[in-house]
Amino acid sequence: MATTVTAPSPSVPSTPLLKDELDIVIPTIRNLDFLEMWRPFFQPYHLIIVQDGDPTKTIKVPEGFDYELYNRNDINRILGPKASCISFKDSACRCFGYMVSKKKYVFTIDDDCFVAKDPSGKDINALEQHIKNLLSPSTPFFFNTLYDPYREGADFVRGYPFSLREGAKTAVSHGLWLNIPDYDAPTQMVKPRERNTRYVDAVMTVPKGTLFPMCGMNLAFDRELIGPAMYFGLMGDGQPIGRYDDMWAGWCMKVICDHLSLGVKTGLPYLWHSKASNPFVNLKKEYKGIFWQEDIIPFFQNATIPKECDTVQKCYIALSEQVREKLGKIDPYFIKLADAMVTWIEAWDELNPSTAAVENGKA
Repeated sequence: MATTVTAPSPSVPSTPLLKDELDIVIPTIRNLDFLEMWRPFFQPYHLIIVQDGDPTKTIKVPEGFDYELYNRNDINRILGPKASCISFKDSACRCFGYMVSKKKYVFTIDDDCFVAKDPSGKDINALEQHIKNLLSPSTPFFFNTLYDPYREGADFVRGYPFSLREGAKTAVSHGLWLNIPDYDAPTQMVKPRERNTRYVDAVMTVPKGTLFPMCGMNLAFDRELIGPAMYFGLMGDGQPIGRYDDMWAGWCMKVICDHLSLGVKTGLPYLWHSKASNPFVNLKKEYKGIFWQEDIIPFFQNATIPKECDTVQKCYIALSEQVREKLGKIDPYFIKLADAMVTWIEAWDELNPSTAAVENGKA
């Protein structure tokens, strides 16, 4: 059964931002020793740990953290037949944590990601930066050449329309990584020793109509604004593809954000990605996706959502129908994926009945 551990309140100098409004979701197959490094930043928050793989294995969590832990048996028990939409033996299982969270915001991180340092040598509080990104507007309709105009020391440049300076609500904050870059298998193979040492002190809004490759290892989002679109697809065990879970979620999410006039930011914060996964194993997981993405990306670039779709759920169902109709011609996998997208929304609404019919922006 799911494990819940409540820790005593840590002694912190001030109340952390959104302490009672944010969950940290972590997918894992191993003991979470990496949390020790994050303790100063994560301990005040509630953790949702999604255990992948063998449910009989005991995952050890350092003392002092307030957490829930769900394994595959818990997922099956809670969702019943609808558990088929949650991937197994793949980090895509993390989206179950998004579904069971009851908080407004979610931050998700991988267990091989450590605290990075900024150029001055100071530890980066990645979570705090994500929160700042989410709580300030985005500028998806007109690009500001000084990047985020809402940051201290910046503003809108000359020529930026005053009618657009109010911005849009920010739905997603996408962070980056120092050390091991998020490369695909072929790039890993030709650049095995490449490391990212460039720290760029910038946050920018991904423009409307532009897709991007979303990485799930350093990601935060407003669950009330965009949560139902953050489905990481069918990956891993029993599926013909892996390592495209976050990409799929990012493409779906961005099309829906564009339709609903929501913003997506990328850039700060950085964290330290500690280890490179095996490129040969990755290639086996990715190889179909490498071919398929040449059709998938144009599909999303041309996808349109009917005007009457005014909730994330309605948008997502409409998108699933197009996935079935158009991508289903490429491979039967996409028909199965389209079915899973519908199942995901049904499961989301069952666990979150109060938000099932909430119009976007009125949560």
